[in-house]
Amino acid sequence: MKNDQLKQLEQIIHAEIEQKNRVFDYWQTYSDFTNWQFWLVVALFAIPLVLLILFIDRRRVFLLGFYGYSVHVFFGYTDIIGVDRGIWQYPYKLFAFLPSSFTLDASLVPVIYMLYYQYLLNRGKNYYLWMLPLCFLLAFFMKPLMVGIGLFHFHEKENFLLLFAGYVFTALIAKWLTDLFVFLSKSTKWSLNRK
Repeated sequence: MKNDQLKQLEQIIHAEIEQKNRVFDYWQTYSDFTNWQFWLVVALFAIPLVLLILFIDRRRVFLLGFYGYSVHVFFGYTDIIGVDRGIWQYPYKLFAFLPSSFTLDASLVPVIYMLYYQYLLNRGKNYYLWMLPLCFLLAFFMKPLMVGIGLFHFHEKENFLLLFAGYVFTALIAKWLTDLFVFLSKSTKWSLNRK
């Protein structure tokens, strides 16, 4: 590595460490366990997971789990991009060292999608048609509610249509990826490991 490159890399690392220290200080002041918002964030993380354990269809647990994990990953990427680009922010975090959107990315949204997908599978409903109302509700009801109680903040102009697009993107990618792996599990076509 060249000296200029190494110097610039060291500056980036130093700036990231300073930023993480500022985030920790902010969390201790405004988002730790002494604030009611912290307990709401804990509830939004824990309650969906308990509901998932109670209500997931055990016969389809791997299908639903893979789908939910895909939602987690792609919704998480969407949130990371929004936060990193300064479009939105989550003022209250579960813990300072976790991504600010961890509660939604790792629990609330994936569980909502999983249980709704389970409902659609059990009723034989068209996934693409029936996911749109869910995405609409999440973008135009849940997120404005979160804005109202201070759990979500747009940096500049509010753009709930952009959030809707993110929810739809997540629903599509998770479904397509799940369908691809279901197809691969049932086919030896294009496989070098045919047993």
